[in-house]
Amino acid sequence: MRSALFLLLAASCPAQTLPERLNHLLETGPGKYFAGIQVVSLDTKKILFKYNDEDLFMPASNMKVLTTALALLRLGPDYRFSTHLVRESTGDVVLIGSGDPSLSGRVYPYAIDSGSGPPLHALEALADRAVAAGLTRIDGDVVGDDRLYPWAPYPPSWTEDDMQREYGAPVSALTLNDNIIALTIEPGAEAGDAAKISLSPQIEYYAIDNRIVTVAKGGEARIRISRAQNGRQLLLWGSIPAGHSSFGEDLPVDDPALFSAQALYDLLTRRGVTITGKPVARHRSVHDDYNPAPSEELATRVSPPLVELLQVTDKTSQNLHAELMLRAVGHATRYMGTRESGIEEMATLFKQAGAAAGDARLEDGSGLARNVMVTPRLMVRILAHLYASKHREAFISLFPIGGEDGTLKNRLTSEIHAKTGTLSRAIALSGYVESKTRGWLAFSIIVNSFSAPPSDVRKWIDKIASELTE
Repeated sequence: MRSALFLLLAASCPAQTLPERLNHLLETGPGKYFAGIQVVSLDTKKILFKYNDEDLFMPASNMKVLTTALALLRLGPDYRFSTHLVRESTGDVVLIGSGDPSLSGRVYPYAIDSGSGPPLHALEALADRAVAAGLTRIDGDVVGDDRLYPWAPYPPSWTEDDMQREYGAPVSALTLNDNIIALTIEPGAEAGDAAKISLSPQIEYYAIDNRIVTVAKGGEARIRISRAQNGRQLLLWGSIPAGHSSFGEDLPVDDPALFSAQALYDLLTRRGVTITGKPVARHRSVHDDYNPAPSEELATRVSPPLVELLQVTDKTSQNLHAELMLRAVGHATRYMGTRESGIEEMATLFKQAGAAAGDARLEDGSGLARNVMVTPRLMVRILAHLYASKHREAFISLFPIGGEDGTLKNRLTSEIHAKTGTLSRAIALSGYVESKTRGWLAFSIIVNSFSAPPSDVRKWIDKIASELTE
């Protein structure tokens, strides 16, 4: 009788609907927060759930969803960048930047735990080709030329702290090794010895004043790093105990074109090329025209296809790559190569997708800028627009897969393909879900101004996203 009664009660109490389940999670969310959500069925085009979806939120790295969508639509999945090494009539040998983010040791296509090769691998290949083609002497300078895009390395609301970190590396049409140098500090053999310093790649770009002292075993490492005004002098001070594990820091370079010129100068010298000049950089302002001088081609390097570059951008949440893609679109569509021209073209995309005029306030392509604001409604609109396009499969392939790769490797399940986003006041998750009952869904969850620890907010967002798989 009890079993029969239980079955009768269960039959009279139907399972909660999706809106009821999501409303319950919103009612029991962690602490105080400001959240926006929209969920749409991509089969029926119906909104399954919305909450503050017309309000503006800081999206953090969810901004990359919009930037990579724009790049895929405007440039196409097979687009490639070409970086040229040329010799001008003056004798200068010039490395001409094309906006390619792949001049590094990074492995393409993206694969889980694929690691990375030597940081100068791509540049070494260019140097090898030039030497094989007969380059033995340079009667002039080795030039890093990033004039394809005007020199404006930082969007307006990136903070001073951002610019000192690897995630805030400067934006340049000539980008090498993500415009960073990895600094490693190890203790000396015994107390009193200076700490050991190494750089990767090993380029004489920084002048380092090392005042870190090795102290007795068992203590705590106290290491400080400061940078001089010109960005090319580092002061290291503090202490590191003998036997302590190494300490690492990725440092952005202040002038990527000069950094690239210095690296190329070193590589060519090691290959026996005689050079009378020095490494130098060429920049231009937005008011100057770009007119390359007549030159002789020495070597060319072609990037992997765009879709592989965009996978790295979204799966690893690479800020610099997103900024380069925004400028590449601006250059291709509006012949400017500026942040502003890329944003203008993005506004055109929003109109084409049917977004409302007030759905975004844009400032960069990565979401690191604190003034960027978007609505969850806009995020879903663009997700649906790409899903309906011929680039559907390519676009979905850009996103981290829950429990498998990228920034979702240790979160959620494989039904969820979504881009993460994290800043001090913003945590977001937007993308696609393959649900058991409704097919493919597009969703956006953005949380700002929360009082709970970020880890609690992230777990709560994951609960909301997991409900969408049912």
